[in-house]
Amino acid sequence: MKRKIIGILLAGILLSVSGCGATRQEEQTENTAGNLAGGEMDAEEETPASGENGEADGSAQESADNGDSEPQATDLVTEGTEEYQGFTLDNALHSETEGDIHFNLYVPDSYDGSRPYAAFFTLPGYESLYFQGLGENLRSEEFGFEAQNYNSEMIVVAPQLSDWGENSARQTIALVEYFLENYNIDPGRVYGEGYSGGGETMSLVMDMRPDLFTAYLQCSSQWDGDYEPVVESRTPVYIVVGESDEYYSDQPSRQAYDQLYQLYRQEGLSEEEISELLVLDVKNAEYFESQGVTVQHGGGNLFAADGEIMGWLFGK
Repeated sequence: MKRKIIGILLAGILLSVSGCGATRQEEQTENTAGNLAGGEMDAEEETPASGENGEADGSAQESADNGDSEPQATDLVTEGTEEYQGFTLDNALHSETEGDIHFNLYVPDSYDGSRPYAAFFTLPGYESLYFQGLGENLRSEEFGFEAQNYNSEMIVVAPQLSDWGENSARQTIALVEYFLENYNIDPGRVYGEGYSGGGETMSLVMDMRPDLFTAYLQCSSQWDGDYEPVVESRTPVYIVVGESDEYYSDQPSRQAYDQLYQLYRQEGLSEEEISELLVLDVKNAEYFESQGVTVQHGGGNLFAADGEIMGWLFGK
């Protein structure tokens, strides 16, 4: 009798959990349709990596015992197995402090570690975060591909993180540090870019570790971090946004520029010196409409193909 009662209780609990999952999925779909890349909703938690339960650990150990050369989750990095236009998808850096950090990776065929290469880290908007689908950042944004036109000897890292807050900022820093330590990368040619929510994340990175980057490009976004560390490090920043950006407007970008500009003036820098370190580029409606785009926030992807903008970044 007791077993029957316990069984009934367990079944009720499972049905309750299942119902909550369905409701959350419906809410996720509705919110995704109603929000642009910067997003106001919280990202879903990532799926736990292998090795977090006994079954996965046992499988990994069995493969190791059999001499299987396939990368395992117990390694520092689990390499992805799927490719998309030259990128290896869904690599995962397993950080003891920051958890699993998912990223897509392009390494030129010419790279053999014998000489230092440049590196470009491109962070996507909300619609391309990890829970939105594998490789969505590459399928919806062109920055990772266009960057290759500026330097054939450049590694491109396209993270797919879980949100646009401090957690993802710390994961980005851990990923940059991993590549600097494990690849032959010129520390004087490490470039960062963030679009929409990715720009919010990268502005936090600029607050925490601006010294890791040679220059930073912020597209259609807002600045969430502090400004003083950027001024102290003298990291060049290019801020570009549509004058009628439907999600952010141009005001946060103007405010960020003004804050950085005033701090540089307080440091005694001249107008010419500041212009080398700081650019505000507000695009009018004609810029977008002339290229067949009427939505300025989503049209921020046009910046990837803009030679003046990308040329500034990789010219630093």
